[in-house]
Amino acid sequence: MRACGVWIVPVLLAALLAGCASTPASPWQSLVDASQWRSVGGSPLDPRWQVRDDELVLTEAGGGDILSVATYGDFELELEWRLPPGGNSGLFYRAVDASPVWARAAEYQLLDDREAEDRIVPSHRAGAVYDLIVPERDVLRPIDQYNHARIVACGPRVEHWLNGVRVAAYDVDSADWQRRVASSKFAGQAEFAKARRGHLALQDHGNAVHIRGMRIRALGPDCP
Repeated sequence: MRACGVWIVPVLLAALLAGCASTPASPWQSLVDASQWRSVGGSPLDPRWQVRDDELVLTEAGGGDILSVATYGDFELELEWRLPPGGNSGLFYRAVDASPVWARAAEYQLLDDREAEDRIVPSHRAGAVYDLIVPERDVLRPIDQYNHARIVACGPRVEHWLNGVRVAAYDVDSADWQRRVASSKFAGQAEFAKARRGHLALQDHGNAVHIRGMRIRALGPDCP
């Protein structure tokens, strides 16, 4: 069964997309295209970020964080990602074009949970809502394999999926979310996760990043 253009998993996704069943599916748009990305602040894409062999790749550190040219409100996003051993990166959404990106947008953590230094903090592991929500299960594949990430954002509600398993969910209008933010590194960031529409962003955390099959589709106006 589909609602808002996504496959419904009984119970898990039904609540997230309640009210979206009448929304027609939107077509998928590929994001593995250098013309759809730029550096933060409007400057051209650094040459260390490249599209090659159908992958968006940060070839070496120093390319900086990058933003999607387009902005997205309610959406379904999926991609496959791979990092080197010990690697660390992140995918931001509904991001503002301002530096630092992390101060204003929630992050889907990309991490080597076996070797990366950041693995010590549970809310920093792969699939987490960085520094806010610990992944519910460890479903990370070996680091030399691609992992599948999926994000569904529908109004104030967002879900993180990793390798077919929902690992985190939250509602930015909830008291629980406000408590989490207040006790996190984002407590002093007044604009954090306030935008309901914004850019996607990929992080340069000092190591190579490989992204393939990245695509997005908009959820319709009936999505609450």
